[in-house]
Amino acid sequence: MKITIVNGAFLPVPPIMGGAIEKMSLALAGEFARRGHEVTSISRAVPQLPREEVCDGVKFFRVPGFDTPGWIVWLKFLDLIYSIRLLRVLPVADIIVTHTFWLPILLRNEKYGKVYVHVGRYPKGQLRLYRRAARFQAMTHALARAIAREVPDCESKISIIPNPAPEIITPGPAPPLEARARTILFVGRVHPEKGIHLLIDAWAGKPAALEDWKLVIVGPAETKFGGGGERYLADLRKRAAGAAISFRGPIFDPLTLENEFRSARLFVYPSLAERGETFGLAAVEAMAHGCPVVVSDLGCFHDFVRDGETGFIFNHRAPDPASVLREKMVSAIANPMLLARVAEAGYRQVTAEYSLSRVADRFLDDFQLLLQNSHG
Repeated sequence: MKITIVNGAFLPVPPIMGGAIEKMSLALAGEFARRGHEVTSISRAVPQLPREEVCDGVKFFRVPGFDTPGWIVWLKFLDLIYSIRLLRVLPVADIIVTHTFWLPILLRNEKYGKVYVHVGRYPKGQLRLYRRAARFQAMTHALARAIAREVPDCESKISIIPNPAPEIITPGPAPPLEARARTILFVGRVHPEKGIHLLIDAWAGKPAALEDWKLVIVGPAETKFGGGGERYLADLRKRAAGAAISFRGPIFDPLTLENEFRSARLFVYPSLAERGETFGLAAVEAMAHGCPVVVSDLGCFHDFVRDGETGFIFNHRAPDPASVLREKMVSAIANPMLLARVAEAGYRQVTAEYSLSRVADRFLDDFQLLLQNSHG
């Protein structure tokens, strides 16, 4: 098959500036190419990367894009400009996977391939504009239900295929929990919708059980990387004053990031994005490194986190969610046997269901089904 993967206007591939979608996109492109398919990856151009190259069998085209703006209307306008630029470089293909807002609307010529919309953000009306697409790819069952509510006439076009867990590059198994530092970790964009302020408030009122533990926060606060900006970071630092909290900033090197996951005893992802969070790749990545996770009670996490079995879930909608999160963290680390059992169950689930090979199989089967139905 000829497969084109179109990434967004604001981050390049490879993900030298971060990005969960960009990380996943690169991995799948490489896997598709290894299986003999003709793969083209298109993303934002940056000075560090050539405009065109072939690497590991994947053709890379890079188109001038933009830093992420703080204003959503301006973001959509910049995405439109980028999408128009894309039309000049799109190759003939069988399947075109899109991660942009406007391209599914602008694509009118079937020579570019069946339009395969990766629904990376919660539906907010935009899917009504994509009815001509061949497929809506939902990463979780909760997202699939939201898509069906927005475009019920397109329910037959929905496929549920998760993001793959990143492939592990560190040699050898991850250290057992008891050999790791007493560290609780967050990895993701430092943005209000990720709930970092809630995590810090939970930590600030920590009981004696957490006295000799450390909280590490990894991720960008800069708006150009999708963060909440300097004002939000300053507020977090103020809340964290005097506490054992380390702000590491963004880590884009995959080996260094793996070390953070493999050094932590607990990973906390307290997202509050009721109409934004669609998967939570960082939580899956933590589980792949044998680190047990605590997540909020968003529907997107229920596909891979079962409370007390493969992870822990706290009620972020409670009247005092910081106290609920604190209690969940304390109860988790207070029972080392339970923590180890949950970590092992989470690891087994992610490696079985979210491996790159398994997820690539599901994508390629779905692509083939679309093409067969078209030919029929």
